[in-house]
Amino acid sequence: MKVVNQPIRKKDAMALVTGKPVYTDDLAPKDCLIVKLLRSPHAHAWIEEIQTDRAWKVPGIEAIYTYQDVPQKRFTMAGQTYPEPSPYDRLILDQRVRYVGDPVVIVAGETEKAVDRALKMIKVKYKVLEPILDFHDAKDSDILVHPEDNWKSLCPVGADNKRNLCASEKDSYGDIDRVFEECDVVVEGTYHTKANNQAMMETFRTYTYMDTYGRLNVVSSTQIVFHLRRILGHALDIPKSKIRVMKPRIGGGFGAKQTSVAEVYPAFVTWKTGKPAKIIYTREESQVQGSPRHEMEVTCKIGAMKDGKIRGISVYTLSNTGAFGEHGPTTVGLSGHKAISLYGDLEAYRFDYDVVYTNVEAAGAYRGYGATQGIFAVESTVNELADKLQIDPIRLRQMNMVKEGEKMPSYYGETANSCALDRCVARVKDMIGWEEKFPCRVVGDHKVRSVGISLAMQGSSISNVDVGSANLKLNDDGFYVLGIGAADMGTGCDTILAQMAAEVLECDIDRIVTVGADTDISPYDSGSYASSTTYLTGKATEEAATELRRRIVEAGAKTLGVEADQVEFDGDFVRCLEDGREISLVDLATASMCNNNTAFQVTATKSSPVSPPPYMVGAVEIELDKETGHVEILDYAAVVDCGTVVNPNLARVQTEGGIVQGIGMTLSEDITYSKKGKLWENSFMQYKIPTRLDMGKIRVEFESSYEPTGPFGAKSIGEVVINTPLGALTHAIYNATGIRFHELPITPEKIAMGILEHES
Repeated sequence: MKVVNQPIRKKDAMALVTGKPVYTDDLAPKDCLIVKLLRSPHAHAWIEEIQTDRAWKVPGIEAIYTYQDVPQKRFTMAGQTYPEPSPYDRLILDQRVRYVGDPVVIVAGETEKAVDRALKMIKVKYKVLEPILDFHDAKDSDILVHPEDNWKSLCPVGADNKRNLCASEKDSYGDIDRVFEECDVVVEGTYHTKANNQAMMETFRTYTYMDTYGRLNVVSSTQIVFHLRRILGHALDIPKSKIRVMKPRIGGGFGAKQTSVAEVYPAFVTWKTGKPAKIIYTREESQVQGSPRHEMEVTCKIGAMKDGKIRGISVYTLSNTGAFGEHGPTTVGLSGHKAISLYGDLEAYRFDYDVVYTNVEAAGAYRGYGATQGIFAVESTVNELADKLQIDPIRLRQMNMVKEGEKMPSYYGETANSCALDRCVARVKDMIGWEEKFPCRVVGDHKVRSVGISLAMQGSSISNVDVGSANLKLNDDGFYVLGIGAADMGTGCDTILAQMAAEVLECDIDRIVTVGADTDISPYDSGSYASSTTYLTGKATEEAATELRRRIVEAGAKTLGVEADQVEFDGDFVRCLEDGREISLVDLATASMCNNNTAFQVTATKSSPVSPPPYMVGAVEIELDKETGHVEILDYAAVVDCGTVVNPNLARVQTEGGIVQGIGMTLSEDITYSKKGKLWENSFMQYKIPTRLDMGKIRVEFESSYEPTGPFGAKSIGEVVINTPLGALTHAIYNATGIRFHELPITPEKIAMGILEHES
C-alpha cells in the first residue's frame, strides 16, 4: 500500500502548532452573551425559593432562568443511538438538586464581570435532604435520588428509579457453580476504581446563535453532533429541524464530550433571547461538574485446575452512575464482556451487575468505557491465580488466552476472526526481558525492581447499532472532498480517513479535503466513540472511494469510446489499454460540470453485525522505594494488535497517550468527597495527572492481524490502549512488596504504610 500504513503527518498539525484560531472559543463572536451557572452547594436538597431581583439590577444582565422557566420534559445528556439505554432523568434546571454543583440558575449577560456579580446577588433557600454518598448503600435505600414520576427508561435495562437502579442484569453461560466446585483452585477478589476525570486540555465549551432562517446553530466541542441535535431537541422541546450542530477542532475529549455537558445552557439562552451566547467551563467546573469515569467495584472469581487450565470466570460489578444515568447502563456491560472474553476456552461464565444512583457528580463516558475497570479486576485475579499455582503468569496466559478462530461466548458469541494476542505476548515478553527480571530483584538497601503483566481487549464499534458514513465528491480540478460526521478529537481521524480514500483513488493525501462534522451537510454518523471511527467510518470511506473510482473509470471509458474493462485508472489519467489514449482526471472532472448526468459524488453508510476486538499486551518494569513507597516507571513495553495499522505515527501516539492515562489512574489520580458530598479534587493542584517526568520509557510496537470486515484489514485502537497499565503496575507492585492492592490509585503513602503493616 502507498498511503495506508504510512506515517503521514496529521492534516491539522501545522494549524495547531502555529496557534491558528481553530477551537470553539476562537470562533465565537466577541459580542456573545456570557453564560454562567449558579450551582448547588448541597448534595441533596429541595429548592424552596430563589430571589433574583437584585441580580436583575446589575447593568448588562440579559437573562436569568430558574427551574420555573424551563421545559418540564425529561431527557438524557448521553450521546447514544436512539432509543438511548440511559434513562431520561434530567431537566435543564430542576427544583430538586442531586449533587454539589448541580445547576440551579442560568445567568446570561454582556460581560463576564456583570454575570459574576449577578451570580453573587442571587439568594436560594434550600430544604437540605439526606444524601446517598456511598454507592454500597444506594440499592433499595429509603432515600431516593430520583423519586419523580416522570422519570423514564426507554430500553429494558433493568432500571428502576424507586430502587435507585439505573440498570441491572444477570448473564451466564454454562453451570458456573458446578465448574467452581470441580476446580482445584478458586481465587476471588474485589477491586475498586474511582471516578477518574478525563482532564482534557480544552474544557467543555459551546457557542450558539440564531441564523437568518430562525434556526438554532450550535458550535461545540463535541464528539456527537447528530446525537447532540436530538438531545437539544428533547431538552428544549423544539423540532430537531430547527437545530444545526457543528464541530470545530476539539482540544481533547476522551469520552467526556460524548455527554452534552454544557451545550443546553447557551442553547436555551439563545433560543429564548435570540442573541448569540457562549459558555466556557472553568477547569474547576470540568473537574467537579463534568462526566468522569464510573466508579466501580468489580468482584472477580476464577476457577482453574492444578495444571493451569482456567475453566470458569465470574464477575459482579457494582457501578456508581452518580446523580444522573448518562452511560450507566452501557459502560457496565464492558466491565464483564470485554474482560472475561480475554480467556476464550471457558466451560462457563457468569456476569451480573447493578448500576446505582447516588448524590455525587454524574458519571459518563471515558476511554475504555468500563472495560478498563473490569480488565483491572480480571487480570489482577489471573495474576493472583498464577501465584497460587506457582505458574509463570505469562505462561498461564499463553495456556488460556483467546486465540484466533475461537468463539467467545462471553463476547456476545462472536468469533475472534483476527487475533494476534499470542504474538503480542511473545513479543512483549522479549521486549521487557521477562525471563531475567521476573518477579523482582533488589538493587539497593531499600529499592526493588520488579515487572508486571496485563492483557487487554476492547471492541470496534457497537455491533448492530453504530453507523458510520462518508461522502466523497470529485471536484473540477481533480481534487476530492471527503465529508464525514465523525469528530476528530485530536486522534487524527480526518487524516486516516483521507489516507483510506487516497489509497483507493491512487492520489496524494493533499488532494483529499476532509470536512466535518456538521449535521446539515455531513452524512449521518453515530459519532466518535466506542472505537468506531476507523472501523466503521473507515469502511464507509473505502466503499465510497471504490464506487467513485468505478464511476470515474466508466466516465473516462465513455469519453474514450471504449468499455470500462478496456481502460485503467492510475489516479491522474484514465488510459485506454489498447492504444494508450488517455484523458486526465482534471479534464474529466471539468467536463462533468457541463451536459452531464453522472454524479461524481458518492455516499456510503456502514454498520456491522460484529465488533472485532483489538488486543494489547503491556508489561512494565518499575523501581520501588520501600522506605517512601515511591514507584518509578523504568520501562513500559506494549504491543498492540489493531489489525492493519493505518498510520503508524498516529497509532503509536494514541497508544502512548492511553498508557499514560492508565498510569495516572493507577498511581496518582484520586477522587475524594467530604462528608457533605463536596469533591475535593477540583483542580490540577489536587488531581494529579502524570507529567512527562512520571511516564518513564514507553515503547510501543504492533503485531498486525488482518480483520476481514475492516477497511484494509483494520480494527480500532483508540480505547484498548488505556487498559493494561492498571493490571500491569499493580502486579509489579505486588512482585516488589508482596502486597496486593485492590483499590486505585496506589499512592506512595498506601505503599509505604502497607509495607510497614506487612512487615510488622
